[in-house]
Amino acid sequence: MKNMIVAVDFSNATPGVTRIATDLAKAFGANLELFHVIEPEPSYTAYGFTPDEFPAMYAFQEEARRRAAEKLEQLLNSVRADLPNATSKITEGSPLHSLLDRVKESGADFVVVGSHGHGAIAALLIGSVAEGMVRKATVPTLVVPAAPEP
Repeated sequence: MKNMIVAVDFSNATPGVTRIATDLAKAFGANLELFHVIEPEPSYTAYGFTPDEFPAMYAFQEEARRRAAEKLEQLLNSVRADLPNATSKITEGSPLHSLLDRVKESGADFVVVGSHGHGAIAALLIGSVAEGMVRKATVPTLVVPAAPEP
């Protein structure tokens, strides 16, 4: 294990995912990249709109990008206390497909993702990145369960 991608979504799963991935990277001397995916804004053209005609959605998406970059930078700084060479990347798209693409692009040989445990119905309706990675990943993938809620 030399290059690890750690998928983070800033949910209650993120602290555990980050802690375990940092420990593994230190133990194996691996490079670590924090990776976050922003869901794309909805298509305006399907409804006959342009972004100029629907500015609230554009403003919302810009705010999402800004907040994600800020949170990722804070998370990266905390990881760098143990792994000074850790990096981060943000992209937009489908979380599962973006993660699979990033694994190929980067040459990563290990992935760490979190699991929220929403259940079968939620996974069918909204999908599950963890489940998708278990089925489609081309490299070993560790799924870390989210901390139980109090």
